[in-house]
Amino acid sequence: MSAARRRGKYLWLELGDEAGAPESGGEALVVHLGMSGQLLVQPGDAPDEKHLRVRMMFADGRSELRFVDQRTFGGLHLADLVEVDGIALPKPVAHIAPDPLEQVFDLDAVADRLRARRTGIKRALLDQSLVSGVGNIYADEALWRAKLHWARPTGTLTRPKIRELFGAVTDVMQQALHAGGTSFDALYVNVNGESGYFDRSLAVYGQAGHPCPRCGASVRRDPFMNRSSYTCPVCQPKPRNAHL
Repeated sequence: MSAARRRGKYLWLELGDEAGAPESGGEALVVHLGMSGQLLVQPGDAPDEKHLRVRMMFADGRSELRFVDQRTFGGLHLADLVEVDGIALPKPVAHIAPDPLEQVFDLDAVADRLRARRTGIKRALLDQSLVSGVGNIYADEALWRAKLHWARPTGTLTRPKIRELFGAVTDVMQQALHAGGTSFDALYVNVNGESGYFDRSLAVYGQAGHPCPRCGASVRRDPFMNRSSYTCPVCQPKPRNAHL
């Protein structure tokens, strides 16, 4: 293994010698944790976890990398590395855009593509070909911070508003990472078995009927793509030309 990298919800280990894998033409072990997956480094003599799925031995012979997953929505597989915009990516990840926490994230380019689309802003935020890693919860929280309704047409957004929105996206993601993520049940834990506590900081997601922390209005829940969207009806008024 020569490097460990990530994009959005994908992790991968580049397979190469100590000098490093080539920019393309090499291979990577691609990992998606799904809803409950974990990668654990354990001593070789440690007891097997209840939901151990894959075991890989390190060259030192004393430790193992284990993939543990209760719900089995995650997985591991080998993939070829290909070059995309000067970056080596596994083929299954090649179509996924950078996330806002990556150094290569280009806000100006994303703004151009976003304004050219005919869709609602939340659909755009969840489109991994435009931006990755946001997810339903953090999209709702960022839209609340930017005072944007989830159905606001992307073509109506000004560049300053887009910058404000992605500033909110970045802030929400960084705060969530600092808090260990958002845990709603015992399966959403870190490698030490600890739950994330960002759910205590959620302003609107999952807060239907509760007061908006900013204005006190009752948070509203709307159906959205077989899921839900949560907004403040005062801070985030529904646009007349909404993309539903």
